[in-house]
Amino acid sequence: MDVLDSNGDEVGTVASVDDDTAYVDLDPSLTDEVKSSLGFGDTDDDTYALRDEMVDTVNDDGVHLHGDH
Repeated sequence: MDVLDSNGDEVGTVASVDDDTAYVDLDPSLTDEVKSSLGFGDTDDDTYALRDEMVDTVNDDGVHLHGDH
């Protein structure tokens, strides 16, 4: 499933779900600034936990995130 920013641009994909937490594999071209604006911070992890407060909606298009990007 695609993960989309507030503009509808794809920023990654859901890599796995474990105990009701989705983990996102972000596009490697995203800068730390963009990751931070989406709420992911600036770690070097391969996948990022998707917290409930980060999600705006989930529909057939994918997971739509809040954010100031």
